[in-house]
Amino acid sequence: MSRQTGSVHPLDLWDFDDPSGSEARFREAAGRAEGMQQAVLMTQVARALGLQQEYDAAHDVLDELMPDGAPEVEARLLLERGRIYRSSGDAGHARPFFETAATVARGAGLEELWVDALHMVALVAPPEEQLDAQLAALAGAESATDPRARRWRASLLNNIGMVHADAERWEEALTAFEDARAAREATDGTPGEIGVARWMIAWALRNLGRADEALAMQRALKADLEARGAEDPYVDEEIAILTSGGSAGR
Repeated sequence: MSRQTGSVHPLDLWDFDDPSGSEARFREAAGRAEGMQQAVLMTQVARALGLQQEYDAAHDVLDELMPDGAPEVEARLLLERGRIYRSSGDAGHARPFFETAATVARGAGLEELWVDALHMVALVAPPEEQLDAQLAALAGAESATDPRARRWRASLLNNIGMVHADAERWEEALTAFEDARAAREATDGTPGEIGVARWMIAWALRNLGRADEALAMQRALKADLEARGAEDPYVDEEIAILTSGGSAGR
């Protein structure tokens, strides 16, 4: 069972499309917090800086933080240090931080952070290890009782589908993408998240030569986007490929 701090959960303040705005929110919240909660929020300031490619500043923020016996702070420090190294192009240096974060989080019953760390290990693993690493992360998510940890299932299934797609195992990719869509729907995914999951299925169908099914799905996606006043160039691109006779290739 997860024992993460509950006063302000970092995900409640994140907008990953706006790391600068997220940084400001985390700094403001950290200014009102104390102790472990303040340290947790400052790790997310570092993450936001990393997403803005301000790597030295991100490391500086983490350098100022100490776990002080709090496993959640320790796990988050390790996770964010690893993420900064990965974002700056040093995946090899990042991996030990993710592996240690997973060990710390699991030992403390922090299921969400444990699965997050396993997911990051899989992202930096060499190609020949990626599928096993993704499956290990998925097994962690499926065994968890924390809803936030279990919510990782959709992303992990999508990542597994991508590993299969990269190896041109399109039947396996399709199955994983279909499972990812079901997981998104089961955890009240946003329309955008579910739309991406549907796109991945249609993309796999095209690569399997099932062009009619793929086109029907992309057109349905297009209609849903228009109904929300939104657009997606990737949907438009797939429709163009399929209506021009393209049925294979990426």
